[in-house]
Amino acid sequence: MVSPVVDKEKCVGCGACVSVCPADVFKLKEGKSVVVNPDNCIGCGSCVENCPVKAIKLQ
Repeated sequence: MVSPVVDKEKCVGCGACVSVCPADVFKLKEGKSVVVNPDNCIGCGSCVENCPVKAIKLQ
């Protein structure tokens, strides 16, 4: 099973991952992206591809 990991140091809180994720895995909290539903991740990679600062990895 894959799960996204957000690098808080790189994340700029743009919300791209929240917008493109088809599985509602992310939310913005305190200006940063947070993985709130990791079990929903389908491993599509949309978050990784659309993050402008490359702050997300699938592990």
